[in-house]
Amino acid sequence: MNIEHVAFNVPDPVAMAQWLVAHLGMRIVRRLEQAPFTHFVADSAGRGVLELYCHAQKAMPNYAALDPLSLHIAFTVEDVASERQRLLDAGATTAGEVVTTESGDVMTFVRDPWGVTIQLVKRVKPLL
Repeated sequence: MNIEHVAFNVPDPVAMAQWLVAHLGMRIVRRLEQAPFTHFVADSAGRGVLELYCHAQKAMPNYAALDPLSLHIAFTVEDVASERQRLLDAGATTAGEVVTTESGDVMTFVRDPWGVTIQLVKRVKPLL
């Protein structure tokens, strides 16, 4: 089996999808123009897909209150510090400093404008 997508119930899936496209290089692969405004966005490699929708009658997590280690979306980058600053300039907020692990991986956390945590990581050895 392969993972097809991971879904997030968010207050404004249209704006969130647009932000992910503009600032993380994602692309919209499918969208619904009426409620629940579902948007499927794929990463630039075409390997990862996020489903964003707004089901207001269902429990919507308070993403901003979740610890970054409880839930985050991780993106590989070449320069963690500069990408972190670029996202902060685009409306993200800090959720941690840039750190280097014992294995040499460099990473940080930011929150998108809706509070969802994004991890930026440069690994010494890629996971896949």
